[in-house]
Formats: sequence, C-alpha cells, structure tokens
Amino acid sequence: MESITLHNPLDMHLHLREGEILKTILPYSTDTFLGAVVMPNLKQPITDTRLAEAYYETIKKIANDFNPIMTIYLTNDLKKQDLQQAISKGFKILKLYPKGSTTNSSNGVENILDHKMQQILEIAQDLGFILSIHAESSGFSLDREYEFLKVFEYLSQTFPKLKIILEHMSDHRSIKVLDSFENIFATLTLHHITMDLDDLLGKGLNPHYFCKPILKTKKDKEMLLNLAITAHPKVSFGSDSAPHLLSTKLSSNASAGIFSAPFLLESLAELFEKHNALANLQKFISDNAFKNYNLSFKNQKTIVLKKQPCIIPESIACMDDKIIPLHAGKTLQWSLDKS
Repeated sequence: MESITLHNPLDMHLHLREGEILKTILPYSTDTFLGAVVMPNLKQPITDTRLAEAYYETIKKIANDFNPIMTIYLTNDLKKQDLQQAISKGFKILKLYPKGSTTNSSNGVENILDHKMQQILEIAQDLGFILSIHAESSGFSLDREYEFLKVFEYLSQTFPKLKIILEHMSDHRSIKVLDSFENIFATLTLHHITMDLDDLLGKGLNPHYFCKPILKTKKDKEMLLNLAITAHPKVSFGSDSAPHLLSTKLSSNASAGIFSAPFLLESLAELFEKHNALANLQKFISDNAFKNYNLSFKNQKTIVLKKQPCIIPESIACMDDKIIPLHAGKTLQWSLDKS
C-alpha cells in the first residue's frame, strides 16, 4: 500500500501545557488531528468552567480549526451548580487524579471513595459526565495500576450509568476489568504499546522514556498492542503526549512525561502496517472515540499518509531550551502528504 487516508483523527489524551510551551507544541497536534481531549493539570489546574473556557479560547486563538475537548479537574470542592454549568458549556469530562500521582496532581483527590466524592460522582452520573481516571495507587510502581483496579470495580458497580475511562492503560491485568464491566473504557498510548522497561532502563536510564504510569513488562506491551491493532471497540487512542523542557527532564527529579505528539500518525501507520493491521487504524484513532465518547464536530479533517520516509527531529527549540520528542532522530517509513 502506497498511501492511506484517515478521517477525523482524534487524540483522546493530550497535554498542551501553557504559555510558550503551548504555542510551540500545539501545531504538532493540530496539523494531523481534528481534536483532542485536553488534560487539565496545568500549574493553575482547570478546576471549574470559567478556567476551562479561558483555556479553550487560548487554544482556539492559536488553532481555530482544532477541536479541544475540555476536561474539568475533579476536586472535593465541586458543587452541583459547578457541574451543571460545565455541562451547559459542553464540558462533559471530569479528570480524576489521585493526589500526588503525577505532574501537577497535588490538588488531586486524596480519598476517592469517601462520602463527599461519591456524592459528586452521583451528580456527575445523573448529568451525563464521563469520568476519566489516572489509575494509579501509591504502591509499588509496577503494581500501581493493578492495585487501582478495585476502585474501578467499585465505581463501575456503584455508578453503572457513569462512563469511566481507564486512561493510558499500561498493565495487561487491566484488560479483564475492561472486558468485565460494560461502562469501563480505556485509552492507549503509542509508548505503552511499543516500549517496556528495557527501553527505559536496559541500556542505562533514559529520562525521555520516563512517564507515569511507568513502562512495564514485555508481556504488558504485547497484550496492549494486540488491543490496539485489533481496534478493540472499547479502546481509543490517547497519546498522553506530555512535553517537558530538557532542563527539567535532566534535573535530579526528572519530570514524568513523554513528548510523542510529533509524527504520531506516521508512527502508528508504520506500527499497524508491521502487524498487517492498517485496516484497523481508522477505528483506533477515530471511530472508536466518536462512538465511545458520543462526539460530533462541525468541521471534518482528512489526512493522507504516503509511503515515503521522514525523520523525527532531534529536538524542538522552546524558551531558550528544547524539548526532546519520542524516538528523536528516527526515520519513519510513512509521511504526511501535504500536497
């Protein structure tokens, strides 16, 4: 196959940051994706509708044809009127961060199953929200997602009409929960379906492959890859692209996050072709998301990829510093057709 046409690609988990970093990295998503679920864990978390509207407008001023799908950072302070206001503006995704679990999560939820939080989730269920969860406990790093599965089981059974998303699934043991509960869905990243702990640690620590949830075992990688290339109907693509300046990546407390936004579709096309699964790429990067999140947009986007090599840049200049993309310097076999 010499070319492939993709309709309305969506990234269902994207970190855009703010300020100069936002301006620098946004085009890498808007050039190829119709829209994306934008994460709310900024330095000033997006904890209410007013902040979500302001962030939405900031993004739209840079890329008017792009569709940011805004999320509200879930806290114990959310009230019914806050949730009603968010829904009225079309903001229907709540993002749950366990307190201290990842970047800018100090305002996250400390006790997810306490009475106050369950009251909020009951209202959210009644209003038609989607609950997206960074699914990690505070335990041993390779078991954090697995330990969190009991929370998914409880929430699924307690709020059966609440659609729940297991974000950036990284553990093959989560697949059983995905298949067992009707209202649980998931997103998958490029890095979790193509890399494992050997990539992070096998030849010495590579800080550019450090993320949360951490890369796991070869078995996890292979089983999650199978979900992607078969376009499991309850799974959508979500890059979890999370840029950090090189200076913070190389600091003593290296920031967690992989900047994968550049050349995502080209990388996915190469991966799916390798596994004779190009016919499933459309479902994985678009169709499943439209169905699972009940989405519609006024505009459309068609992307054509051609069988022609391209090279991922070694770095991207930003703020007298730089950001290192995933697989910097790698030659890919597919390119965006800009003709």
